Amino acid sequence: MSTESADELVGKVKSTPKFRGPVMFRRKRNPGVGTADKHLLDTRQDSEWVHTDPWRVLRIQAEFVEGFGALAEVPPAVTVFGSARTPTDHPEYAAGQAIGAALSEAGFAVITGGGPGAMEAANRGASQAGGYSIGLGIELPFEQGLNEWVDLGINFRYFFVRKTMFVKYSRAFVCLPGGFGTLDELFEALTLVQTRKITRFPIILFGTEYWSGLVTWLRESMATAGKISPDDLDLIQVTDSVEEVVRIIQGQSGDKGDIERLGTEDKW
Repeated sequence: MSTESADELVGKVKSTPKFRGPVMFRRKRNPGVGTADKHLLDTRQDSEWVHTDPWRVLRIQAEFVEGFGALAEVPPAVTVFGSARTPTDHPEYAAGQAIGAALSEAGFAVITGGGPGAMEAANRGASQAGGYSIGLGIELPFEQGLNEWVDLGINFRYFFVRKTMFVKYSRAFVCLPGGFGTLDELFEALTLVQTRKITRFPIILFGTEYWSGLVTWLRESMATAGKISPDDLDLIQVTDSVEEVVRIIQGQSGDKGDIERLGTEDKW
């Protein structure tokens, strides 16, 4: 038999609630904290709070606000992806520069990841052609900031915020030869279109020799095994022609048939 008194048992069941903003705590869940105002105005505390998840949520929100605000009035744009390691004297750099210029001359703003290599090439081509050159950079421990050909640049902390900007403000994706980052953006776009989370838009792989192995694997391994539908392969177009890149985008951007078939997500 328990020797605890009735008052002691009641004390275990009942507890005076404490509040931290809208959050209530009782018993052992009580964090022993003061009010939000007290924490805001108390200069004696340490700074570890800036590394907590609630504070990160505010940073994430701020990044979305900054991105939406900066890009809201950007004209119709195309995002060009590609390797940061592409040398300036490589044919792929020249191709990126030509694509950036051609897109600008066709009336599109050019968005890239803002880095060197193929990204710099597309920004450079757009800028030299008098177009709108945009770079959406990312905080990394080992790579560079925005390249010098970016007219409007935003540096993001979080990949997923940056990815949202690429998708929301692009009429098409053009992928020059690249590595994991390029593949990441490519397959995310394919997944979003395939699952009808966004309106279908052109996804173009530039460089048939480089991309042929991937396309063959998608067709002969994934589609043959039934992991994707054969129709899913139609979401990708492959070319070596800068003129064809522009023609594909001009022919498909704003295609009402695709919008009606796939549905839209106008409000984020």
